[in-house]
Amino acid sequence: MSNPARLLGTLRPRARTVISVLVLALTAMFAPGIGLATSTDAYAVTKLTHAQATSMFSAAGITWSSSGGCSNRNNSTCTSFDQLNLATAQGAVTLKHASGCALNITGGTETGHASGTYSHWNGYKLDFGKNTCITNYVHNAFTYIGLRGDGYPQWQAASGNIYADEGNHWDALFYSCGGC
Repeated sequence: MSNPARLLGTLRPRARTVISVLVLALTAMFAPGIGLATSTDAYAVTKLTHAQATSMFSAAGITWSSSGGCSNRNNSTCTSFDQLNLATAQGAVTLKHASGCALNITGGTETGHASGTYSHWNGYKLDFGKNTCITNYVHNAFTYIGLRGDGYPQWQAASGNIYADEGNHWDALFYSCGGC
């Protein structure tokens, strides 16, 4: 039998990335002691590094941008994915594939967002730049559930994930991977 590391080294970089992401996801699903998170369990989650998340996003064709051109979690002008929940990253990939729309992430786990259990900082939320495709998809595929406490309109997916229209971007709360 071949050495798995040697075999992985013979693959193209994109194929290695996809395989690495799959291994990470399967490890998270079947590793002893790691449970599946529910919308009421804010702590039984698998956390990603910035590099792991960007690898997943690149493989799916999702882009990201930062007003500060950086990825430091402790700088509010950066866009960081450090400590992003695996289910949140998977939810973004599911949204990309289901919608067929271009997705650009403009906010991750960096400081400067509202706090709370299901927050950006705790890895449950991503901000997406608005475009006609994703706006039409959210409006047509999900259920309008009214205004959030701060007045922004919200739509909910069958998975329970919630998308709030914050004017110049979508604030997406991922309780689950969205059917990944």
